[in-house]
Amino acid sequence: MEKVDAKMRNVVFFDGVCHLCNGFVDAVITQDKTHKFLFAPLQGSTAEELLSANDRESLDTVIYYEAGKTYYRSAAILKILSGLGGVYSLSKVGWLIPGSLRDFLYRIIAKNRYQWFGEREFCRIPTAEERSYLLP
Repeated sequence: MEKVDAKMRNVVFFDGVCHLCNGFVDAVITQDKTHKFLFAPLQGSTAEELLSANDRESLDTVIYYEAGKTYYRSAAILKILSGLGGVYSLSKVGWLIPGSLRDFLYRIIAKNRYQWFGEREFCRIPTAEERSYLLP
């Protein structure tokens, strides 16, 4: 596989050991019919290249990197979902909810995600088909 310049792509950064985060990644990969998104664990080398040290330590958030701009928490989720198109475009309605309220709810889920959804001992192992979407 040729090297992908992640700086020029849409990259979803996620906690590689979180079951909820991995489930979200699985769902986006399944629904991303145009292969718009790439994925990388916050614990990986792509995160080290594109994100600040503070961002890489923020394992309680999905981070979305698009054209040099970084989105966090609920804004990241809304950008990703709306980027899928189709029925997911309805997620744009979420922007009508104040960011502080969206992020308050997001933080509650993030704080309890291991307790509610579990934790993996290792970062996800991609299937052969997924390898082209996952960055180190």
